Amino acid sequence: MRLQHDWTEFQSSQGPVPAWLSCPAAVSDPLPGVVVIQEVWGVDGHIQDVADRFASAGYVALAPDLHSAGEARPPALAPERVEAVKAFLDTLRPGEWMAILGDEGRRAEILARLPGDQGAALGETLGTLFSGARDASAQVGVLQAAVGFLKGHEACAGRPVGAVGYCMGGSLSALLACAEPELAAAVVYYGSSPPAERVEAIRCPILGLYGEQDERITSGVPAFAEAMKAAGKRFEYQIYPETPHAFFNDTRASYRVEAARDAWACTLAFFAEQLVLRE
Repeated sequence: MRLQHDWTEFQSSQGPVPAWLSCPAAVSDPLPGVVVIQEVWGVDGHIQDVADRFASAGYVALAPDLHSAGEARPPALAPERVEAVKAFLDTLRPGEWMAILGDEGRRAEILARLPGDQGAALGETLGTLFSGARDASAQVGVLQAAVGFLKGHEACAGRPVGAVGYCMGGSLSALLACAEPELAAAVVYYGSSPPAERVEAIRCPILGLYGEQDERITSGVPAFAEAMKAAGKRFEYQIYPETPHAFFNDTRASYRVEAARDAWACTLAFFAEQLVLRE
């Protein structure tokens, strides 16, 4: 399918936000929208490709660059430096890279083995990406503005808008469902569940897709499912056996084609039901 896709910009409470916008070129009628929420790496080639996949499936897709919301991207998060971090993490044993992110001593020990100033540069970027200093409420505010931008865009013209997020973006997709009453559906790919006290505010159905080996994330899913059930909310989820974190990212060593294929089919079916058939 021929697509119209390029960078655009919308306004938020944080200031202007660059975003990758993609939609079918041959369709003139308004289409439902999907906010595609980045992994921690940013709106890189993979996230742009995912947005294009949703456009090819008949949606208007918008991927906001949360690292550049309202300000210039920090030098430590320059695309080439983020790519260097991803390449370094792919050299570690499966699962080890998740462990070192939370252990600064172990991280420093591994980085010290690298030649020259490579370890220092990687450490600065890792620290910036995973410092825990991100303001989730501000990011959710940006994503709420993204929902409003899509609903008002001529390619959507008020049709329903859903959200899908990956890793950090999966957590934000769930939090967006807690905060944005106009959101029609949310998909969480291996993202943390929202606090139990936020469940009552959720107004849209949620689909969760997880890897069994991603215990840090999956351990919280049963409690979230129970809280959603108790509140009368719809939450469907799938945990793929023997599958790691980030199984959908086909640019990483964690990619698992069987789980990714099924998760994509589940996502499209969910959005078709919630964004197309329920208008």
